[in-house]
Amino acid sequence: MKNANVALLQLCSGTNIKHNLAQIEQQIKQLPDNIKLVMTPENALIFASGNTYQKYAEVQGEGPLQSAVADMARRYGVWILVGSMPMISREDPARITSSSLLFDDKGEIKARYDKIHMFDVNIDDEQGSYNESKIFQRGEHITVVDTPVGRLGMTICYDLRFPGLFQALREQGAEIISVPAAFTRLTGKSHWEPLLRARAIENQCIILAPAQVGVHGTRRTWGHTMAVDGWGKVMKKNTDAVAAIGVDIRPDSLTSMREQIRVVKHNRFRPQLTSLIEKNTTGKE
Repeated sequence: MKNANVALLQLCSGTNIKHNLAQIEQQIKQLPDNIKLVMTPENALIFASGNTYQKYAEVQGEGPLQSAVADMARRYGVWILVGSMPMISREDPARITSSSLLFDDKGEIKARYDKIHMFDVNIDDEQGSYNESKIFQRGEHITVVDTPVGRLGMTICYDLRFPGLFQALREQGAEIISVPAAFTRLTGKSHWEPLLRARAIENQCIILAPAQVGVHGTRRTWGHTMAVDGWGKVMKKNTDAVAAIGVDIRPDSLTSMREQIRVVKHNRFRPQLTSLIEKNTTGKE
């Protein structure tokens, strides 16, 4: 990680919050001083099921989970992306969202993204059925934010299957797109890397995808934390270790390919895309 400026943490989170936080801090403690941004997977702070998430949901800017992450950001002098955690909805305080939070190195929240696409599927794995919309309210806004390593568009896991969201983030100036995930082992084996590379190629953005790995109650996750450059090349991959990988992010590497292949200019569906952006950016950070 000598020349890296971003660290992607691969975790095996569960229901023990103290253990989850300790796992994150242990990985951060081992990072070199040149790391500016640390990204964690979906469900980084609490990986549970059903109504358990409601118990730990916090109002933005308040609560022990956010305080713990803010303290780590200050202590180690890094920006930290919490891949997702349960938050009180901004639209309906009686409901919760699955939200990605970005803290700066002073411990201040710089951006929030509420997961838009709910993982409501039936697949042939150990758990079989997933129904996130019974637990979470879907998000209403896209989020793009400036960071020390470039302009970041935020997504979460199942969002990866919906290219329109990624195109909207690119239209808003995203150079990097985060995809914190807890992909199932079954779907991950077939779809994870092809989808990450496709989103990178389509949008000429760097894709950063920290992932959960291992067993979490009845659920098994695929791991394979990955960084993909704007040409679709896998820059770095962590198959199944609970450990961090470092990557050197240079948004200026995108300039040449964006000039050579002008996908944004050539997109015949831009009017529909503009409508999507206007609808969903009212509350962007």
